[in-house]
Amino acid sequence: MNNFLLLGALAGCAANLLAQPLTLWPSDLCDARKNPSSELTVDARKTLLVSTGTRYDWPGVTVFFKAGEMDLAEYGPLQVTVSNTCNRPLTVSLSVKNRVRGEHSPGGSVTLDPGREGVIVASLRRSPWVLDQPLELVGMRGFPAALGDGTFNVRKTAELHIFIGKPDAPATFAVTRIEALKAPLNLLKTAAFLPFVDRFGQFAHAEWPGKIHSEEELQQAKAQEAQALAAAPGPADRDAWGGWTRGPQLKATGHFRTEKVAGNWWLVDPDGRLFFSHGVDCVRPGAETGVTGRESYFAWLPAQEPAYAAFFGQSGWAPHGFYKDKGPFKTFDFAGANQLRKYGDGWRDTFADLAHRRIRAWGLNTVANWSDAQVYWLRRTPYTATFNTGGPRIEGSEGWWGKFPDPFSREFGDTIRKRALDQQTAGTASDPWCIGFFVDNELSWGKDERDLARASLLSPPAQPAKLAFKAWLERKYATPEALNAAWGTAFASWDALLANTNRPDEKLCGADLEAFHTQIAEQYFRTIRDALKAAAPDTLYLGCRIAWGAPNVYRASAKFCDVVSVNTYQRSVTKDLPAGSEDKPMLNGEFHFGALDRGLFHTGLVATRDQEERAACYAAFVTSCLTHPRYVGTHWFQWRDQALTGRGDGENYQIGFLTVADQPYPELVEAARKVGATMYATRFGAEK
Repeated sequence: MNNFLLLGALAGCAANLLAQPLTLWPSDLCDARKNPSSELTVDARKTLLVSTGTRYDWPGVTVFFKAGEMDLAEYGPLQVTVSNTCNRPLTVSLSVKNRVRGEHSPGGSVTLDPGREGVIVASLRRSPWVLDQPLELVGMRGFPAALGDGTFNVRKTAELHIFIGKPDAPATFAVTRIEALKAPLNLLKTAAFLPFVDRFGQFAHAEWPGKIHSEEELQQAKAQEAQALAAAPGPADRDAWGGWTRGPQLKATGHFRTEKVAGNWWLVDPDGRLFFSHGVDCVRPGAETGVTGRESYFAWLPAQEPAYAAFFGQSGWAPHGFYKDKGPFKTFDFAGANQLRKYGDGWRDTFADLAHRRIRAWGLNTVANWSDAQVYWLRRTPYTATFNTGGPRIEGSEGWWGKFPDPFSREFGDTIRKRALDQQTAGTASDPWCIGFFVDNELSWGKDERDLARASLLSPPAQPAKLAFKAWLERKYATPEALNAAWGTAFASWDALLANTNRPDEKLCGADLEAFHTQIAEQYFRTIRDALKAAAPDTLYLGCRIAWGAPNVYRASAKFCDVVSVNTYQRSVTKDLPAGSEDKPMLNGEFHFGALDRGLFHTGLVATRDQEERAACYAAFVTSCLTHPRYVGTHWFQWRDQALTGRGDGENYQIGFLTVADQPYPELVEAARKVGATMYATRFGAEK
């Protein structure tokens, strides 16, 4: 018998409707203060009126408890009512903090058109399940915890940060009401919690639609899906590439290219048909998770079953989390084991074939970043390829995925030229099925339009970027004395500038920092563009999937890339090219939504209430790209849920089209199918 107390969904909803919410704002419990680069006024109705600038990553307002902290353990959903008072669409975000420093805080966001009001909904509980006693669980971003334990201590809730994330322009918004709603607890007994992963890699202590309990159920699911795919193989108005046969016939070049048609940017497929890249990342069979040091989490590992031994592996990739700096660790792939059970010994070939049939039937048309070569080499669906730069990093820089590559180093240029030429050997450089190349991902461009230049100055004297900055300053100022007069410094020589690692007065040198930040960005994109076009002249350069960066980064990308790629984790696409950019198309390389109603512990970066809302958010996000004149594609991250117990860096997000047991999420599939069926008419403005 499962060791948890579960209240039905209807009963829970009824309890929420009957329970009196706790009003946090306006109330005597809380007060408010402005964040950096922000202004705050409070009107007679206690509405918080916020103006934000761009000199801080999270400008906005902080609502805090006057007593310092408050126990909100009996509450689940938190609702913040906000309105957009500026003249452009705006995403307003929430992060809830406590006095215990944790890596993860509850939060959420809402994207609003000008003048519109909306509600940010966040859950104070990181998991639907609560342990009755503390238990140390490692290697996962989300996991069940005792109240007052884990990465967010709800008993010590202290502050609510309501903000604009990494803004590139000033904004205004208002906060009118904040409420906490009571919610029942799904209580698990800690003494009986381990092991909590069943033989299929699923959470053992809960039930949900689509959960697999036996090999027989896997075979039933296989038969049911085969019937569904045969009955609805995909839209009929598509050519072999997935382009739109009902649309205009344009010039056919034998490769993918871009063209602006009637005011909207498009991809054009090799046969000259309009193409919008509706894709999904990480189309690959596995979902490996670390088992070293966590063996007690698993009810089954195949020690005595040789057929499954191949699904053990070894990994050293762990940039964050439990396995960081622990050296190689043992992994197991439950997703692969489940496909062996479901499809037999030829499961890898079946996976690749089935991926293409699923993609077409689900209204998709692109095998996107980080996908399995066995899939895209079948040449049945267009794909994107990827590789990374190399060489030294700018020592003074910092970021989530590491320091920024130094584009002025000899190794940077040598490495990118070699890796571009490697695409000729691999065959992607001339393959008409290859839409284009992403190079790098979510780089550490810094917090503002000066940061990489600032980082170069803070680097050692031999840093190539610092030497390039010195040379740039020599050309501008000619002598150290002229530089000193402009910067208020006292460098006796240019070598003294190299030796210095102190920050200059940015009131005096800010313009030069901004100008050289642009130089770094342009050197980066130019070097890659030249290497890529020399090796693959007919294939698109899709950029580096910018997750954060100042306006001059976007301008540099537009100057040298065929398509400016961004990653946007919001309810709708919010990024555009800043003023002064070349007119180029854009592609959204990552977005996702997750929910906690199907047995996983973490929603991913954008949370939704359930699978129905998740599907609705998918359709809304893709539509926001379809109706934006620059966007030529959007790619969901990712094909399959991450492992319940986390990948190497601990991510264990419910973000897949498929579960670890190879079960499609019907709500998400139907949303993709519907938006995919009408996407060309939507973008072209044709009659549906």
